[in-house]
Amino acid sequence: MDREVSKQVITLIFTAIFFAIMLIIGIRSKKHAQDVTGFVLGSRNVGPWLSAFAFGTSYFSAVIFVGYAGQFGWNFGLASTWIGLGNAFIGSLLAWLVLGRRTRIMTNHIGSKTMPDFFGARFSSGGLKIAASVITFIFLIPYTASLYNGLSRLFGMVFPRIDYAYCVLIMAALTGAYVIIGGYMATALNDFIQGMLMLGGIIAVIAAVLISNGGMDSAIRTIATTNGEDGWKYVSFFGADPVSLLFVVLLTSLGTWGLPQMVGKFYAIKNEDAVKKGTVISTLFAIVVAGGCYFLGGFGRLYSVDVAKDGFDAVIPTMLEKLHPVIIGIVIVLVLSASMSTLSSLVLTSSSTITLDFIAPMKKKPMKEKGKMLLMRLFIVAFVIISAVIAIKQQKSKNLFIAQMMGVSWGALAGAFLAPFLYGLYSKKITKPAVAVSFIWGVGLEIVQLFISLKMLDVSGSKLLRFVFTNSLYSGVFAMVGGLILVPIVSLLTRKRIPANVDEMFSCYDESKTVDITSNLGK
Repeated sequence: MDREVSKQVITLIFTAIFFAIMLIIGIRSKKHAQDVTGFVLGSRNVGPWLSAFAFGTSYFSAVIFVGYAGQFGWNFGLASTWIGLGNAFIGSLLAWLVLGRRTRIMTNHIGSKTMPDFFGARFSSGGLKIAASVITFIFLIPYTASLYNGLSRLFGMVFPRIDYAYCVLIMAALTGAYVIIGGYMATALNDFIQGMLMLGGIIAVIAAVLISNGGMDSAIRTIATTNGEDGWKYVSFFGADPVSLLFVVLLTSLGTWGLPQMVGKFYAIKNEDAVKKGTVISTLFAIVVAGGCYFLGGFGRLYSVDVAKDGFDAVIPTMLEKLHPVIIGIVIVLVLSASMSTLSSLVLTSSSTITLDFIAPMKKKPMKEKGKMLLMRLFIVAFVIISAVIAIKQQKSKNLFIAQMMGVSWGALAGAFLAPFLYGLYSKKITKPAVAVSFIWGVGLEIVQLFISLKMLDVSGSKLLRFVFTNSLYSGVFAMVGGLILVPIVSLLTRKRIPANVDEMFSCYDESKTVDITSNLGK
């Protein structure tokens, strides 16, 4: 059988099996999605393995495997592995240690189902709730659309004669179907299977690439000796550009602390014991998947890629195109898994936020459970369609606004939400004005970044502004760090605006639990 034909046949078989499993899980999870809490949070009864894998697979999408691994691996060399390790220890381990337990306890205590709902309840403000829901809606849509981008290169590599739009539409339809049917539990179960595929896939791909280049030692020597005088930088400890590397580590690691779809995983986890186990599982998953992706990208300079012409998205596909058809089939399923797991999390977050935090408060009469469920499902359909159309339009027309909007989404969400959410869990002294300032700061900074990227605003006259707005990675970090500084300062200046019931909210952390002596002794 011809190599190209065998590659396509194997990929189709793997993909068909993968799609069938996803749909079956969605149907079997229907019983867990009978009310709003079950549909959005799995009735807050999700165990450590499912929670950890849901967190990890929502974190690491095709954007990381194809886009970021290729771009940063090319720019920083093997030192890009630090990005993956930062994701594992700051974005996963530290996030679970700092946010996991307190998020689960407080959100359950105040009855919060989403991040905007948390801001509304924690700071006794319907305005903050609505503002947060609008920010979430606006910036999650382009972020959602960006998930399809990683597929375009790989899909074209395997099926050059088939329009990429068909792949996007099939993926969008399938993801929408199992989320609509089974809600959060279907997403969590599928995330677990998709996560296992990602673990096995990344290990197989790294092994295949290294073996095809004569082993790791040989590959490293080749990079150092075939990239001119600076070749050694691409195999050095901190890479060719340590400052930019640090900013990438901070944005992609600390940024997860403020993303609604990530923090929501802590709302749904079963109990404190599950949080402890989930912390370990999630960290190990991130070390393998994130560390593996960026480690793989570090070998991109072994291959002839014209990044000026074809872009950084061509790096990983070029590395893979000569591998065995089975490995390529595994990679396609790996990227599908990464994309669909994150996509399902984002559309569920978007639909629940716009329904529960924006539309429901606007109604004069309280919405019934069935009405909320129907509306969330309709919005899932809408979000999937919108994101798919944007992705197809971007791939075909290379629209600059869409591309730049995708770039600023992460920074805007993390810059607006990270500081008030973190401080809101730990301090009674945070005020409503401080939260509002953080929202304005994070979104405002990234809108300025968008205008600069579109060349609608010129800051070339200021060295400081040129540095801050070097790209969305830099401005995203300044958005987060600025929020962490501004929130306590503004709270101090507006301390009379502390919510009156704040002591009652924090009483949940003082509750004790009595257990039988046999349970205490572990018998």
